Amino acid sequence: MSSSIIFLDNGATSYPKPEEVYAFMDSFYRRAGVNPGRSGYDLCLEAGEVLEGTRKQMTRFFNGTDPNRLCFGYNSTDALNLALWGLLDEGDHAVTTMVEHNSVLRPLYHLARDRKVELDIVPFDENGFVDPDEIEKRFKPNTKVVALNHASNVIGTIQPIRETGRRCRNRGIVFVADTSQSAGKIPVDMEADFIDVLCFTGHKSLLGPMGIGGLYVREGVEVRQTRAGGTGVRSAQKSHLEEYPYRMEFGTPNLPGIAGLHAGVKWIESKGLDAIHHQEMALAEKLVAGLREIPGVILYCLKDLRDHISVLSFNVEGMDASDVGTMLDVDHNIACRTGLHCAPLVHEHLGSDKLHGAVRFGIGPFNTEAHIDAAIKAVQEIASTRKR
Repeated sequence: MSSSIIFLDNGATSYPKPEEVYAFMDSFYRRAGVNPGRSGYDLCLEAGEVLEGTRKQMTRFFNGTDPNRLCFGYNSTDALNLALWGLLDEGDHAVTTMVEHNSVLRPLYHLARDRKVELDIVPFDENGFVDPDEIEKRFKPNTKVVALNHASNVIGTIQPIRETGRRCRNRGIVFVADTSQSAGKIPVDMEADFIDVLCFTGHKSLLGPMGIGGLYVREGVEVRQTRAGGTGVRSAQKSHLEEYPYRMEFGTPNLPGIAGLHAGVKWIESKGLDAIHHQEMALAEKLVAGLREIPGVILYCLKDLRDHISVLSFNVEGMDASDVGTMLDVDHNIACRTGLHCAPLVHEHLGSDKLHGAVRFGIGPFNTEAHIDAAIKAVQEIASTRKR
């Protein structure tokens, strides 16, 4: 990380990565950066070992049962599109929530428009949580899918996926969990959380590079193929292979990304998921306490930090969010995110859409107390310039 910048945009992507990630990606790609599974020479086999080893590693990480059902893609948006378009068809009904990212909302809007899928969107309460009972109230005989964001990328609230998943399982409804913000910060458990399709991205809290993600599909759940192409296996077959992981994988995999993901998750496991989360939340507590004391600062869904990840949003009265972000960057060397954060319904529900969104701070494993002190001081100085 540049010595001058304080990076508080870890909700968008984690930065920096552990040194082990950079080192392993570089050494592996130089040594064995060939196409896995396409031939039998030694380098190809070594590349395949990293691919399949990471598949097994991620299956363990999410407490899955069959590594073949861990399928790699580009990111969680890619995975969610594969899942939602592969599960829903005309006459089906889907339920989602106002806490969702556009990676869930837009595919569902397109499915509603193009395939006449019925759609219900459940609001969240004043503290930023969706009530599983409110989701269940929307169930119909034709409800096929419930899609839920595990942790909000705007307000940081951890949604009750286990309670939601249990209700879905009892009714035979496919439960799709978007773990973009939660995977790598808090435990995500396929079995305990009753998840049918888990979608993840590698470049956020899993500490891998951009361009790698995927989905895990529980045994007994079948996602229809919406793409076709090369697999390196049974090339004479005219149709794309039906078995997992080939069912959901198409063409040459992002092997450097998979190697980086492998190293990122290995680093997380060496440090301990709980220890990383505890460290980040201690900094979040300090940040929230400091921001609360600043006149004119508006905090969203932060009554307390129970069931939160280390992502939070705020505004300064009388100031546009983008202006605050620019001042944080230019005057204080603090990187953050402003705007609607690809989650417009969250801001509509909060009323922050009228302020062009909010300022978001996202704390990562390499932030320090000094970074938090600097952020509080910067916001205090900015707020002191507001018009009253």
